Order: sequence, then C-alpha cells, then structure tokens
Amino acid sequence: MAAPVESKIDCILFSEFHPTAGPKITYQVPEDYISKELFDAIHIYIITKPQLQGRLIMANVFGKKIMGCPVCIDHPKYARNALIFNICFVFASTANSRPYEKIVRKLSTYLISLEKDSGLISNEDSKTKLPKIMSQILTDLNEKGSCAVQVADEVTTIYLKTVQVTSTPTEVHLHDVPIFTVKKDSFFPQQWDLTTQQILPYIDGIRHISRIAAEADVAISLVKSCTENMLYYGVITLLPIFQYSNVYTVTAKINHLAEDVTLQNECIKYAIKAES
Repeated sequence: MAAPVESKIDCILFSEFHPTAGPKITYQVPEDYISKELFDAIHIYIITKPQLQGRLIMANVFGKKIMGCPVCIDHPKYARNALIFNICFVFASTANSRPYEKIVRKLSTYLISLEKDSGLISNEDSKTKLPKIMSQILTDLNEKGSCAVQVADEVTTIYLKTVQVTSTPTEVHLHDVPIFTVKKDSFFPQQWDLTTQQILPYIDGIRHISRIAAEADVAISLVKSCTENMLYYGVITLLPIFQYSNVYTVTAKINHLAEDVTLQNECIKYAIKAES
C-alpha cells in the first residue's frame, strides 16, 4: 500500500560532522533540496549535542519537518575519537510523519551496524553507496510503504516498513485493564521512555490502571499517558475490569470458537497465564 499523500517523504538527508569543516550535508536525495544556508541555520537539530544523540529528534522549521536520530560512535580510530552522523527524513511542515518514526530509528541502527561491520560510512569509497541506498529507500517507501535494500556486497539487506497508526488516541480510564497484543520479547523495553519501562512489568491482563499506578509507584496521570502511547502504537489493547458483581454472557459469535482452530489457539494464549 502506498503511503498517504500527506505523509510522503520529500527528501532523505545524510549529514556528518567533519573533523575540520564541522557539520555538513554529505548526501541528499534529491540533490540540493536543503540549501547550505538552510542547513547552517538548522544543523544544531541534525548534528546535535551528546545529550540528544541516540534520540528521535523532530524539528519543524522554515516550512519543513525534519526527523532524525543522531548517532555518535566512539572509537580511537576515528578523527577526534568519534564518528558523528545523522540520516534524516524531510517532510512538508504539515505532513503526518508519525508512521516513519520507527523507520528512522531502525535505519539509524542499520547504519551503525554496517559501519561497525564493514566501515560503510568511515570508508570514503564505500560511503559513495549511500546516495543509491537513500534513493531506493525514498522511492520504495513513498510508492509501496516498504523497502528491502541490499547493501554491503548483498550480504546485508535493509528492511523498512511504515507503521500505520491511529489518528486519535484512545481515552484510558482508571478501571481499564491493559494487555499486550504482541509478545513481550518482540520489542526492547529500552525503546520506551523510563516511565513506560517502569510500568511494563505490571501489564499482565489482570491489573487495571489504578492498580498498576499504585504497585509501580507511578502517578496515575503518567500511567494513563504511557498507556495511551502504547495503544497508539498497537502493542497493547484495553479490556474491561472483571467484576464478580457483573453478569457476563456470550454472544452468537461463540459458535466461531468451535469451528476455527486458529481462533481456539488465540483464545488459549489469551486465557492462560505464562509461568514466571
């Protein structure tokens, strides 16, 4: 499925910190989309201070929205003992860039691995492959919403896919019970903020929001905010709290359970509690 018109990528920009010239645009696709004058005015959001490295940075400036995840690889072999770079997606200022947040992070991780394995970025010869890689990513994501780009002599393939997210966050109530819709080991807790990491162990399909806040010793407002964020990305859903005072009954759809083996297996997964 092609990406929506409002979320098309206008440009992919690769920038690095040169040991003598400082922050600069090394490559961009299409060429000259970001002028040198504009880059000089906004490079502090692209080649950032150490405190912001490794974080997703969004800058909405001069009619453009620029999203990147600045990288610093420390090693004595590099000039000034560090390799600093960033690969950024550029959108129109009003574009919906949320589907690309995970892609930018993932692409940054790919480049770190490729640099450590083969010196893709620090080697001037191999670095010339970047414009072709960036061009294919730009074209495929805009046209198909996904891409598979082979690099490093076809040993490594960069897989990227847009994540469609809901436009309106679901309201979370104190009595709601969050439950994971994906396996816990399918994502890294470190990809979430510190507060979310603190409440993750308490999400078990049994505890409700108020109880999670109490047991995790986190303010209820923060637990609700973190839960809404996870709902937005589709890693959890909400169940109503079980109460013995309520009356529960099945609907006619229960017949599907007797006929659908896949549904039966899904039911078992949700019904049993994994051993700790």
